[in-house]
Amino acid sequence: MDTAFEAARPPSGSAPPRLIIDGRVATADGIGPAHRLLGLTLLERLALAARRSGFGTIAVLAHEADVPRFRGLLARIDAVELGSAANFGAGRRCVLVPGTVVGERTWLEAAARMTVPEEGSLSLGAGIVVCGERVTSARVAAMAAGDAAVGQAIPPLRLESKADLAAAERRLMRSLGKSTDGFMERNVERPLSRILSRRLAATPVTPNRMTLISALVGLSAAPFFLSAAPLWQTVGALIFLAHSILDGCDGELARLKFQESRWGGTLDFWVDNVVHAAIFGCMAVGWSLAIGAAWPLALGAAAVLGTLGSAGFVYWRVMRPKRSAGPLYVSVAREQKSRLVSMLDSLSRRDFIYLVLLLSLFGKSAWFLTLAAIGAPIFFVLLLVIAAQERGGNRLAHP
Repeated sequence: MDTAFEAARPPSGSAPPRLIIDGRVATADGIGPAHRLLGLTLLERLALAARRSGFGTIAVLAHEADVPRFRGLLARIDAVELGSAANFGAGRRCVLVPGTVVGERTWLEAAARMTVPEEGSLSLGAGIVVCGERVTSARVAAMAAGDAAVGQAIPPLRLESKADLAAAERRLMRSLGKSTDGFMERNVERPLSRILSRRLAATPVTPNRMTLISALVGLSAAPFFLSAAPLWQTVGALIFLAHSILDGCDGELARLKFQESRWGGTLDFWVDNVVHAAIFGCMAVGWSLAIGAAWPLALGAAAVLGTLGSAGFVYWRVMRPKRSAGPLYVSVAREQKSRLVSMLDSLSRRDFIYLVLLLSLFGKSAWFLTLAAIGAPIFFVLLLVIAAQERGGNRLAHP
C-alpha cells in the first residue's frame, strides 16, 4: 500500500486554483455525478483527485434538490462549497469540470498548473475550462452552459453514456501499476490482482484489511515447506504466489479509493518481510528434519536475520524519515541512484517467488534457502555501503 499523497503544489507565487464541478449534468441514459465507478461516485472521485492535485477550494454547482445529497457524498472532503455559479466570484484561477468527467490526477495536475490571462479562458476538451482570475461569475455560468473557448486539449475522459463505464474502469485499472514492479510482478501478478481489485472496489473491504488477508495467506504457505515432498512444497509455493498476488490488491484499492496512508505503507512493508522470514525459517526446519542434521538451521538463521535486518535498516534509514508524496517504499536508498542501488532495488522485488516455485516442483526448495542464506547478509552489508556513500556525498555537498 502507499503512503498518503501530499497535494501537488501550484506554480510558485500563485494561490491554489479553485475546482468548480458542474453537478447539474447528466447523460441521456441517466449517468450523473452521483453514479458510482469502482467504489466511489464520479463526484467523490473528482473532488478527492483534485485535492491531491494542488487545488484549493472545491465548489459544486448543484440544483437545490441535490445539495443535501451531494453534501453527504462529500462529507469526508474539506473545503467544499455547494451552490449556484453566482456564489463563486472572481479573484482566483478556477477550473470548470462537468460532473461526468472521470477524476484523474494526470490531467488535474496539469490543469492546476496551467496559466491563462486574468480575463481569459482555455478549453481542455471534454467540457473542461481553465478560467483566469478576473473571469466573472456570469462568465463561469455561461461556460457551464457550454459557451467555452477552444484551446489545447488534454485527454480527460467524459462519460457520455453507460457504454463508457467499462472504458472508464479499464482506464483507471491500467493506471494502478508502479514503476517499481518487477518483470513477473508487472506481467503476471498485476493483471490478476487488478481483476480482484476491480471486484473489491465496490465492497467495504479496506486496503489494510486486504494487507492482513494477504499476510494470513502468506503465513499459511510456510508450513508446507517443512516437508521434503515435491507435492507439499509445490502447494506451499503456489500459496506463496497467491499471497504475492493478493498483496498487490491493497495498494490498488488504496489508490482507487483514495485511502493511501503512511500506516498502510508501513504495515504492507513489514507483512511482506515477516512472510518471507517465516518461509525461510520453515525451509530450514524442513531441511534439518529431512537429513537429520542441525546445520540447515544455521542457513535459516542467516536468511531470516539478513531479511529482517535489511528490512529494519531500510525502514529506519529510508522510509521512517520520508515525508514526500508517493509510495512509502520505492528504493533501498534515500537519494543516490547508482548501479549498486539499482541492482539492490531489482533484487528486492518479489520475482524470486517463481524460482521458489520452480525448485519446489522437484522438492528442492532448500536450494533457494542456500541462496537466501548467502544473499541476505550480503544484501545487508551492501546497504551499509550505500548508506556510507550517501553520508560521504552529503558531506561533500555541504562542507
